[in-house]
Amino acid sequence: MPVVLDADRISRTLTRIAHEILERNRGVDELALVGIRTRGVPIAKRLARAIRDINRHDVPTGALDITLYRDDLMRHAVGPQPLIRKTEIPFSIDDKKILLVDDVLYTGRTIRAALDALIDFGRPKAIQLVVLVDRGHRELPIKADYVGKNVPTSPTQSVQVHLTEVDGRDEVEITES
Repeated sequence: MPVVLDADRISRTLTRIAHEILERNRGVDELALVGIRTRGVPIAKRLARAIRDINRHDVPTGALDITLYRDDLMRHAVGPQPLIRKTEIPFSIDDKKILLVDDVLYTGRTIRAALDALIDFGRPKAIQLVVLVDRGHRELPIKADYVGKNVPTSPTQSVQVHLTEVDGRDEVEITES
């Protein structure tokens, strides 16, 4: 199981992305971070901390659950009830530049579901996509605006992101399915 990002590289990668976000958006005015549950949420919080460390301004951060928006919900549901977690967006997304954050970009279907879910909360000025890892194999025309690391994979491989907040360690590894 090759490790493609260790804890130090994850930290440096998120700092680099925070600088890219600030440069592209010319500051934090109108910005808000929304992480896709589960691992997008701690990544969004880490990015918010990195942005605050760089320019001393706080960026609102929220959490989005996309379970009911997934197009594979009925096809792959294990049992009658999917696990629904809480969406927590304690601010209006209207007229904001939303940075949608996830751990891995693969087929694009998770992001499509997240866009549908997010639009139910209002009308943002713009939505930008931030991912820690882009592994390729898109099925939908979705491209990240900010990518921590491009990791070419085969369809038989899996990218596993482990974060301290969820898994007790920071690491990104490739495994065989």
